[in-house]
Amino acid sequence: MPYVDRQNRICGFLDIEEQENSGKFLRRYFILDTSQNSLLWYMDNPQNLPAGSPSVGCLKLTYISKVSDATKLRPKAEFCFVINAGMRKYFLQANDQQDLVEWVNVLNKATKITVPKPSDHLCPADSVHNQLEYSGSKKQISYRTEIVGGVPIITPTQQDISESANTGDRGNLKRTQSQLSTPYRLSEGGIIKAGYCVKQGAVMKTWKRRFFILDENTIGYFKSDMDRDPLRMIQLREVQKVQECKQSDIMMRDNLFEIVTTSRTFYVQADSPEEMHSWIRAISGAIVAQRGPARSAASISNPDLFSIALCR
Repeated sequence: MPYVDRQNRICGFLDIEEQENSGKFLRRYFILDTSQNSLLWYMDNPQNLPAGSPSVGCLKLTYISKVSDATKLRPKAEFCFVINAGMRKYFLQANDQQDLVEWVNVLNKATKITVPKPSDHLCPADSVHNQLEYSGSKKQISYRTEIVGGVPIITPTQQDISESANTGDRGNLKRTQSQLSTPYRLSEGGIIKAGYCVKQGAVMKTWKRRFFILDENTIGYFKSDMDRDPLRMIQLREVQKVQECKQSDIMMRDNLFEIVTTSRTFYVQADSPEEMHSWIRAISGAIVAQRGPARSAASISNPDLFSIALCR
């Protein structure tokens, strides 16, 4: 899902057809920077790239005439939308339907020419931030996008967001598993969650993108989803706590959470706030399931030290 970073820019991962009509979509990190009047995309989150790394694409917002759902134009491309910019159409794929709707909305709002009223005190960035701000207590709903007379019409559906999120997670996990070139079998348990995150190294303190797999007993991370052998395996029985990182401001990392074990604290950065909370819930749930009423006394060395912080 798109989110607001520390500079009040709308950010997130999307797939883009960089070569027009090629049908090949590439994963890129997008930044909607209204201060520069530009939509930029990078190979990865700039936080994970060398300082000063340039964007691989840039589109001036003044060139964009309309952003809309492209389901009918590209029926084989799931969650596809199109940016009309002069003589060029940019086709992009979102992660799910809600992600598509939110990107279409924020892009259309950013490119809409308006004259602010004197009584308006909120800047556009604050307005977008309020709309995208994550709130666990606030009930959310999914939406359906329809094109009527060339105008995108957004209408709520009856499906609750929790059902949509669960369906989306299952779809993403299914796609991830189908793309694996080798059959993973980290333990006797099945895969609960899998995907790319960025983690900090133990010695050099550098940040590298790794492919994580959570099953019923372990958290393993790999150099890529093409590798068979994990770089490291974290046993869930050694995990004392998993929570949103309290040092994220000091470390200058968005969407940062920590996995605290008996020997080390692993700092992991997700691609979005929703993905971060999803990982915390998944790992916490796996630990609770493993250390249920039937757990052995040897599964944890000191019960008084064990705590699991569920996402707020």
